[in-house]
Amino acid sequence: MFRKCLLFAGLLIAVCALVYAAAASLDGKTFEGKTGEKGKTEAHDDSLMFADGKFHSSACDQYGFTPVAYKASQKNGVTTFTAEASSEKEGKINWKGTIKGDDCDATLVWKKAGQKDVEYWFKGSVKK
Repeated sequence: MFRKCLLFAGLLIAVCALVYAAAASLDGKTFEGKTGEKGKTEAHDDSLMFADGKFHSSACDQYGFTPVAYKASQKNGVTTFTAEASSEKEGKINWKGTIKGDDCDATLVWKKAGQKDVEYWFKGSVKK
């Protein structure tokens, strides 16, 4: 009987973990919007894509950044995500974002050797 209770408890925990992971997953979503440098008015088109556990920014393609794993969590109807993209020649970009409903707001910090870190923003909505 004790073994059955342990087995049931283990299965319950596993199912809860899967449900939580699915709720926080952004896979299959694309957010279209604008990206710009913090403090400047100029902005460029960008698409943030989530697929197969990976995050990708279309505006970063030209700099050699490729899709990377992301982490997401959900609390009180707000999904937060983080990702760290890297490029052999262009350094690293650390992404942090929040999604409320269909809207995505994110910040990204581009770190490149020999240069000062540069902060950017992204604002967009889910592609329908």
